[in-house]
Amino acid sequence: MSLLTADPGLRRTIFDGGQKIEQDWLIRYGYLQSPDTLIGGLQTKESIEEAVRKMQRFAGIEETGNLDQKTLEMMGRPRCSLPDTISFEELLKRNRRGKNKVMMKKKRYTLPKMRWDKTDITWSMQDFPPPSVSPALNPGLVRLILGNALRVWSENTPLRFHYSPDEPSPQTDITVTFTSGYHEDGYPFDGKGGALAHAFFPGKGDLAGDTHFDAEESWTYGDWSSDSDLFTVAVHEFGHALGLFHSSSSDSIMKPYYFSPVGEMNSYSLTAVDRLGIQALYGKQHNLKPPPSVAAPTTYPTQFSTTYLLHPPYYPPDSADRCQGGYDAVANIRAEIFFFRGQHFWRVDHSGSLLSSTPALIHSFWIGLPPDTARVDAAYERRDGHIVFFIGNQYWVFRNTMALPGYPRQLSDWGLHTAAGQLAESVEAVFVWPHNGKTYVFSSGLYWRFDEAGGERKMEEGYPKPAAIWGMPSHPDDIIAFLDGETYFFKDSNYWILQRGGLDLESASPKSIATDWMKCDRHVSAPTPEIPRDRNCSCVQNVAAVMRSLSVIIYLTNIICILVVTVF
Repeated sequence: MSLLTADPGLRRTIFDGGQKIEQDWLIRYGYLQSPDTLIGGLQTKESIEEAVRKMQRFAGIEETGNLDQKTLEMMGRPRCSLPDTISFEELLKRNRRGKNKVMMKKKRYTLPKMRWDKTDITWSMQDFPPPSVSPALNPGLVRLILGNALRVWSENTPLRFHYSPDEPSPQTDITVTFTSGYHEDGYPFDGKGGALAHAFFPGKGDLAGDTHFDAEESWTYGDWSSDSDLFTVAVHEFGHALGLFHSSSSDSIMKPYYFSPVGEMNSYSLTAVDRLGIQALYGKQHNLKPPPSVAAPTTYPTQFSTTYLLHPPYYPPDSADRCQGGYDAVANIRAEIFFFRGQHFWRVDHSGSLLSSTPALIHSFWIGLPPDTARVDAAYERRDGHIVFFIGNQYWVFRNTMALPGYPRQLSDWGLHTAAGQLAESVEAVFVWPHNGKTYVFSSGLYWRFDEAGGERKMEEGYPKPAAIWGMPSHPDDIIAFLDGETYFFKDSNYWILQRGGLDLESASPKSIATDWMKCDRHVSAPTPEIPRDRNCSCVQNVAAVMRSLSVIIYLTNIICILVVTVF
């Protein structure tokens, strides 16, 4: 008799075919012994109930022995193809199933050793997800995602992963491919949903370390929709390729079921249970000095001209000195301040603490910017939460750290015409002013004001205007503003403050970025940009005159704020 006791509709959705399908699922994932004879196919009620209990226990749901609603929902979830419990006999059977593998020119799959006997692991790509099914992922982004998934495991072990751009060979340890249906390895894929991927344990056999993803799945990155997050699944599968089995811990990346993305690939790290598991196989990471020849190729990630060593931490060149001064762009994003210079950036949190003295690579964090990005001209966070980058005559719009489809686009979209009718070739600074919610764009000594309410960008009349009106450097490196009304202008190694929307006498005194933001002991000496005094605006001149009269400064504070908002 069937043990299916949940809603009939759900039962039909997951287990069309009745008791045989139910038993096949339990057999496939290691909870019920696979029968070798016709008589052995007659499973007892008790054996099936015990198998269901084991499945429920491993999944962390109530042990009822019945296929109730929660159990059926768990069985219907997308998951890894590998069994949750693997016996010695099962491994041998699966070796026989995979012995005729033709995808690679090797001999046959043998019993895995459960760990690699070396710490330098090579990996390569055989096939990529088809664009018609996974349009959000191009080959360069796929390589970047998979490289970061391997980095997660190398951060806690002596392992180092080397990408090879060549065709997979018998010397390749981990071959990654996207395939579909029956592909002669004993773990056929079943289309969208169901089995997402699988990987083989370390060893000397033909399939050892190989990692397969279902090409019929819609793969994405950082998308909380019904699609499958490639980074999350890849971290799990590479755990198998390194020797880890499935885990019943709810905190483990090695639990067999897929629920949702684990987060940003640049910041994700293993939980304690996974860290201890991988270190039990390979030990802890040594304090290694960077190899002298290690460098990221300039063509990464769209193509690879050399083998790329994915091994943390990142060692920036000597030129990436945060105390050197002179930043290309500064942006207030997600309550953090990003300082961009060259190919790198630093982050300062909302309390003013420098998050790390070591910079990060721009193109490795902001997925979609060119891999050879040499500098960022300006960046800002829009009122709708999207992030915009300006580089030369192009711009990108990001959702979190992923570029939206259709970018980059031409800067000419913004219509930044000078009084002579010429288009601006680049952007020097951009920010959103909290006093009116407008977006201000600076270029070539001029600035424009935009209304981006409702997600539409509309230039307001009367612009451009001279940047000198602000009483700050006419060609700032960038500008940021805070909700309390303070606005910061950055130029070379200095910055100035507009206090809560009004001009303050103190703002005429430049301050050191290195000392105040980068927490450097030494002050970087650099020529102080000349502050234009002819602001070409009688309103601002009147404000400055009032500010020099200390007897009325308190009385006129609110009036000053109103005047500045009106003028700018």
